[in-house]
Amino acid sequence: MEAFFIFIAKSSGLVILFYCAYYFLLRKETFFNSSRWFLLAGLITSVALPFLVYTKIVWIEPTPIVQAPVMAASKTTIAAMDYSKAYLSPAVAEDPFEINWNYVVLAVYGIGFLALVIKFMIDFYSLNSVLKGKKVLQQADFKFVDINENIAPFSYFDYIVYNSSMYTALELESIIEHEKVHSDQNHTMDVLISRVFCVLFWFNPFIWLYKKAILQNLEFIADSEAAKIITDKKAYQYTLLKITAHESCVAITNHFYQSLIKKRIVMLNKNQSKKWNYWKYYAIIPALAAFIFLFQIKTIAQEKEAKEGRESKEIIEKNDSTEVIKIQKNTTDQELKKITADLKQKHNVDVVISDVKRNSENELTAIKVDVKRQNGKTQTIHIESNKAIKGCGIVVSTQDNGSKNIALITDDAPSNPRIFRNQVAERDEINDTDGAPLTPPTPPTPPSFPNGAMPQMPTLNVPMPPMPPISSGSKADMANFKKDMAEYEKKVKSIEPSIAAYEKQLNEFLSQRDANYEKDMQKYEAAMDKFSAEMEKFAENIEVKYGKDSKEYDINIKQYEQDMEHVKKDMKQYQKDAKQHERDARQKERDARQKERDARQKERDQRRDLESRRS
Repeated sequence: MEAFFIFIAKSSGLVILFYCAYYFLLRKETFFNSSRWFLLAGLITSVALPFLVYTKIVWIEPTPIVQAPVMAASKTTIAAMDYSKAYLSPAVAEDPFEINWNYVVLAVYGIGFLALVIKFMIDFYSLNSVLKGKKVLQQADFKFVDINENIAPFSYFDYIVYNSSMYTALELESIIEHEKVHSDQNHTMDVLISRVFCVLFWFNPFIWLYKKAILQNLEFIADSEAAKIITDKKAYQYTLLKITAHESCVAITNHFYQSLIKKRIVMLNKNQSKKWNYWKYYAIIPALAAFIFLFQIKTIAQEKEAKEGRESKEIIEKNDSTEVIKIQKNTTDQELKKITADLKQKHNVDVVISDVKRNSENELTAIKVDVKRQNGKTQTIHIESNKAIKGCGIVVSTQDNGSKNIALITDDAPSNPRIFRNQVAERDEINDTDGAPLTPPTPPTPPSFPNGAMPQMPTLNVPMPPMPPISSGSKADMANFKKDMAEYEKKVKSIEPSIAAYEKQLNEFLSQRDANYEKDMQKYEAAMDKFSAEMEKFAENIEVKYGKDSKEYDINIKQYEQDMEHVKKDMKQYQKDAKQHERDARQKERDARQKERDARQKERDQRRDLESRRS
């Protein structure tokens, strides 16, 4: 179960790594197809890389077997014994019931997983109900389905589904060209893959942002390719705005409507990115290399073969007084406390026993023993297994001059390694450290740019202008034409207040959203300043603990500070770019409205001209 949790943690971390790389480096570039494969590669890497582990073997000297007089010890807890003898502990009482939090976490994960699988199946059923019984028109590699439901146009593999009665011929042409790109490039597979990863890693909020980035990038691809075919790019953008009114869509398909409609319009009008910006795709490689070196290298320590000779004989012949304190699978918590107290009293040795775990039979399955040396450093032995441990112990050797040597031993065979942090070590490994590793401060999470639903554009029934009579000499026909023109102008004027009210509502919405985002950014900048101060303190602690010239200092400080400074600069630049994009989009909307009014005015003037000439 622990291996499963480790895999989930590593995979989630890789998903976050790829998403941050896309968000801070690639999101604003127009290399949409390259970004598509980058995002898909991130999902595949997050699953495959945790299984790739490099094993490094370190050879260590064998533990000498010391034969020495046995010292008296406590009858119940501390026993001086030979390594070949078994340690017998008294019967123990059963501990009270304890909750196994591993199973609790697994149950919560299973509930979320099952709920999303059911939701996935419901979406497939909804899609099938939309397509079932509909007439399919086969053209080339595409299957067109004209439906009556009020659903946003979408594509699903080679199916392109739309409601032709809701759009004009020009709008329908734009929609079909857009959906053809989705179908031709098989974007449905991207949607399904991202959906599957959301089911597997539903607890990770970044996977939902990752899915959103994939879907948004697919829309950028379809918009870009469709704009190359469609001659009137402005009409295509108006079609995007019109489709925003259709909020009903099928979840597992490529649907024409996306909530980030303004970003699509901005990217549609953005200049092509420069080719030298392709270097950003390779920036992920150093981060993946660091991940492999930190988490995917397993160190296994193996003993060298014991050498018979003068050196071994000298060790055996030493007249040191040695005491061995054994800890077996049946050692109780009270006996563990007695061990630490007796070692402190008899030998002035500080021992801390932690991470104690037991199975249903009250046998030890995990234990960590920390022994503080005279030089201030700590020896650590950490045994963890799914079964009861074989045993471990503390060897205290008192030499002739009164000095004491401390050693940690374990009875586990080399085939059953014990785990310590991110390394796997065999028996008799001692980890020298000054205590728990220093943990770098966590950077604050940048605020996401608000992307809530915009005010809904009112439904406008734009009237068709009346056609002038063929014969201008007929007074009756001209009189009817004048009457129709007056009615037409009246209808046009009646919809102008609705357009003006919508523009006012839209401007107020954008202004309020900008103000809220500005407040969030101010809070984020304050959090970043606090984080910078914590990083300086962290750097001082690393220097004191490891030394300024050590490898740990370089890894934990230099690279980490560079990355965080880069994040801070990118977020400030993102704030400026987001505001500029908002201003540009707002100005484009105003210009579009003005052009629409000018066109209507020009049409009215032409009608009046024609009328005056014929009368």
